[in-house]
Amino acid sequence: MRAAKSFIWGEKGSSMTERIYIPLLDEGTNVWRPVEAQKVGPDTYLIPTGLDPKANGEEWEFPPGSTVVCQPRKTADGTILAAVRLADRGRKAI
Repeated sequence: MRAAKSFIWGEKGSSMTERIYIPLLDEGTNVWRPVEAQKVGPDTYLIPTGLDPKANGEEWEFPPGSTVVCQPRKTADGTILAAVRLADRGRKAI
């Protein structure tokens, strides 16, 4: 069974978002925070900068403003699109 995808068009109609799940740190078990992130590549998403994990007492593995690679992950609740690592932005050394 495939995971259902949820796409939401931004206000300007030019940016597509999709729900991704970010791992939380220091929870004692696997806990995921769902966020609507901007799709910037085939498996790559930009986590919005306007979010404040600390307001909910959370520590995210990937902070707001990060570009992450996502992959499907099976959980007890079904398959989610999980952030698994930071994306390589092709940064050049200064």
